[in-house]
Amino acid sequence: MNRYAPLLLLLAACCSSTAVVAQDAPLTTDQVAVIRQLAEQGNAGAQYNLGVMYANGEGVAENDAEAVKWYRLAADQGDAGAQFNLGVMYANGEGVAENDAEAVKWYRLAADQGDAEAQINLGYMYAKGEGVPESQVDAYFWWNLAAAQGIAGAKTNKAIIEKQMTREQIAEAQRRSAAWKPKK
Repeated sequence: MNRYAPLLLLLAACCSSTAVVAQDAPLTTDQVAVIRQLAEQGNAGAQYNLGVMYANGEGVAENDAEAVKWYRLAADQGDAGAQFNLGVMYANGEGVAENDAEAVKWYRLAADQGDAEAQINLGYMYAKGEGVPESQVDAYFWWNLAAAQGIAGAKTNKAIIEKQMTREQIAEAQRRSAAWKPKK
């Protein structure tokens, strides 16, 4: 067997945030070094994956501040997965001071690209008025988009908030959802 095969699979995975570094065996020192090198060279997928590795303690010591650093570098390049994860870090105060407005900023960037998890979280922020003014219409809008992608929790949340909304508010949120297009 080619001893570089696992590393080649890892390289393919680290170049995309949709392929999170995850394998049965722990990452080797060489694999971590390759991912770090690519991340330091500005590869957004590698930066995202290095952030995941730090957040989960995979191949490196768990370090939320380092995870935030690498997520931010990838997020600044438009990586939706990194933007979502950075939003989670701000929402939970992991590696950074808790800041709902900053969480909303990063959720919105990912949600605008069509990230369903970011959409459900952004809907929650609007429903609770955390980091943004409370808005049932905006909550419904984001949950409607996430529900359209099959996120069961979004369907449930939408059904709950719908009971508190007027027909006009529901129609407005549905109209906005129908007109919405992801930004890439």
